[in-house]
Amino acid sequence: MPRILDLQMKIRSLRRFVKTEGRIPTYREMLALFEYRSKNAVHGLVKKLVHFGYVRKSRGKLAATSRLTGVLKLLGAVQAGFPSPAEEELADTINLDEFLVERPDTTYLLTVSGDSMIEAGIHPGDLVLVEKGRTPKNRDIVVAQVDDEWTIKYFIKDSEGILLQPANRKYESIRPRRFLTIGGVVRAVIRKL
Repeated sequence: MPRILDLQMKIRSLRRFVKTEGRIPTYREMLALFEYRSKNAVHGLVKKLVHFGYVRKSRGKLAATSRLTGVLKLLGAVQAGFPSPAEEELADTINLDEFLVERPDTTYLLTVSGDSMIEAGIHPGDLVLVEKGRTPKNRDIVVAQVDDEWTIKYFIKDSEGILLQPANRKYESIRPRRFLTIGGVVRAVIRKL
């Protein structure tokens, strides 16, 4: 598991470099960027990045993919009220990271398992975008460690302390008995259709 987290940290560093410099770093720059001592380590990382689709090789050179840059075409707007004629026209491109992520250094994704938040529109298999370090407000959805177990619930502060409330009537609310650690506040839910 630490290797997956380590790879995700490297991908975030690579994304920052690409965003700032407008290009993929050279192998030599990757040595410094990832604090590696050998080019073999860089080659191993590049192999993983190619395998997972973050970069591709073209004529011996590396190029960023949309999985790394997160850039999507914005084709215009669609009417949510009465139907209206629409034409497909490229209005702009957007990076979902820039659109959804306010603080990239403290933001991460988790895959949801379980159905305790389905009435809040969070279903098993959904991804939640979570921001660490933000103080939760009443009714925020949080990822929390409660007495040695992690969960996602509504955060409620009342006269008795903290209550973690599910969004499914089949489940009961949780009051921490020993300790509570807030892992972050849910900022967005992403569902793959």
